[in-house]
Amino acid sequence: KPDGIVGSGTIDILNKGPGDRARQLAVNLERLRWLDRKPPETRIDVNTAAATLAYWRDGALRDRRNVVVGQPDWETPELGSPIFQLVAHPYWRVPKSILEDELIEKSPAYLAEQGLEWRDGRLVQLPGPKNSLGEVKFDMRNDNAIYLHDTPAKALFALPERHRSHGCIRVQDALGFAMLLASDDGVIVPFQEKLMEFDQEGFVKLKQEVPVRLMYRTAFLDDGQVRIADDIYGWDDEVAYALGYVRRPPRAKLKQAGGDVGP
Repeated sequence: KPDGIVGSGTIDILNKGPGDRARQLAVNLERLRWLDRKPPETRIDVNTAAATLAYWRDGALRDRRNVVVGQPDWETPELGSPIFQLVAHPYWRVPKSILEDELIEKSPAYLAEQGLEWRDGRLVQLPGPKNSLGEVKFDMRNDNAIYLHDTPAKALFALPERHRSHGCIRVQDALGFAMLLASDDGVIVPFQEKLMEFDQEGFVKLKQEVPVRLMYRTAFLDDGQVRIADDIYGWDDEVAYALGYVRRPPRAKLKQAGGDVGP
């Protein structure tokens, strides 16, 4: 962040030499080797290290935007999982981990103010302006309860450091992105109809599931240029060690200020 203050992140960058960059490139080339040589022509790639999203359609880059991903200790995992449906005005069914970590001691008045209520022994947030999933959720098939979604915390997308969620992926202008996916898939009309049913959860299945790849890349190509991202999760070290580099002491995982209870 350009604040004129030499913080730990700036010092870390200044201290890196050519050997460190070579190590970082080797780690990320190894990660590329793990992937299919020919990725799906239509897909969504999320780089959780850089907190960015790229949407590919029929082999061409269709859209790019910022995302907010898991903060250290709530890391967004690396996985492949398709989006199979869009959810308009979603309910948020609060996971047990967030309930115990963030909400268990909150007063009934606070919960009511946030649109949270107990239903069948589960804390649920109703659709509305304070709902942590915003106006749309992108349902995905995986065992980690990881998905893409909207958020009322729009200001986070303008920050240079966007590792502030509890693991799920918040999408910049998620409603616009959902409209783009729905239009490309031929389900824009039913999706718009569900959006018009305010405060009522509505589901629209995609005709063709869209593969999503959640990847951690601290060195990557961007418009033909090599870009570097901070190894905020500290995941580079294990890969580097497996490649024969000297193991380094684990980095302290610093959570970013200004987080919220959303997924």
